[in-house]
Amino acid sequence: MTPVEPDHTAVRVALWRAMHLDVDAPPPVFRDDIGLRLAAPGDDWRRRPDMDPDATRSFRAGVVARARFVEDLVLDEAGRGAGQYVVLGAGLDSFAQRRPELGGRLRVFEIDQPGTQAWKRRRLAELGYPVPDWLRLVPVDFEAGQSWLDRLVAAGFDPGRPAVVASTGVSMYLAKETTAATLRQIAGLAPGSTLAMTFLLPVELLDHADRPGLQASTRGARNSGTPFVSFYTPAEMLTLAREAGFAHVRHVPGSALADRYFTGRPDGLRPSSGEDFLVATT
Repeated sequence: MTPVEPDHTAVRVALWRAMHLDVDAPPPVFRDDIGLRLAAPGDDWRRRPDMDPDATRSFRAGVVARARFVEDLVLDEAGRGAGQYVVLGAGLDSFAQRRPELGGRLRVFEIDQPGTQAWKRRRLAELGYPVPDWLRLVPVDFEAGQSWLDRLVAAGFDPGRPAVVASTGVSMYLAKETTAATLRQIAGLAPGSTLAMTFLLPVELLDHADRPGLQASTRGARNSGTPFVSFYTPAEMLTLAREAGFAHVRHVPGSALADRYFTGRPDGLRPSSGEDFLVATT
């Protein structure tokens, strides 16, 4: 498989996570500079327009908030016996490299496009990070109609054991029918499995101060050829999850993450509104 560099969105997320460590006041909400090393964007990456530390402040906070929330959830569920963690649309995710001590009790599956995953495998080797047996890089050619769940099982995933599945920053790029189908597949996993999925709110549900930011992001996504196609009210997303067959569903608003992780910070850093979580269990 010919390696294909990750898309600009995955790179931007990795760079914002690294920037958080350098430009925001301690303590960091989330520690990750491995994605930056994987991306190797060059010495001038800080001069990119989308890396302006002030203009991107609330978006950067949102990225680290969702990463921290997912990682806390994974650790909690692993403590309750979930032995599998699936990252849908893994991009430059670095959980396995940052948390190698969990390899004895958690098998990690990263799902991504074949070319992007070949690129990441090569970069991990170049940086001296082995791919241990407990980390499975699962290439899925969605454009060719491959089933991600079939490929996951073929890679060693046990559908009879509880798992945590994370999908962040993905649902806005997918048709609602595609997301509904994904929810049905995950709802069919073993009892005790948990899904954490982010979704974008319609602009009218955002705080007034945050609406221009979402509108600008929507234009930028459209101009780059990866438009946002789906927005959800919390009620709509909860209904989708219930209809998919999940036993328990809950909405975690971005404001709850802001209160949990950013209260009392000396720099006043706080995520913008607009991206919330669905947390659903089987």
